[in-house]
Amino acid sequence: MCLAIPGKIERIMGDDPLTRMGKVNFGGILKDVCLAYVPEAVVGDYVIVHVGFALSRLDEEEATKVFDYLKQMEDLSELTESSP
Repeated sequence: MCLAIPGKIERIMGDDPLTRMGKVNFGGILKDVCLAYVPEAVVGDYVIVHVGFALSRLDEEEATKVFDYLKQMEDLSELTESSP
């Protein structure tokens, strides 16, 4: 099953709206995420991410709720770093 996961934007790279990327923090795990679909997003915003693309912004309270539910379900295996 594929899930969209909330994360917090820690850093933004690039100015071109189509190629802008962000370092997004998923409970301590940082991933590169495409921000093309959320041009209004800024550092500190929470976004919903699916397969490497931020799909929408959401507030911190809602992001925390979703992340807590996922922790309860122990369904965070998609966020683990894969070894080379």
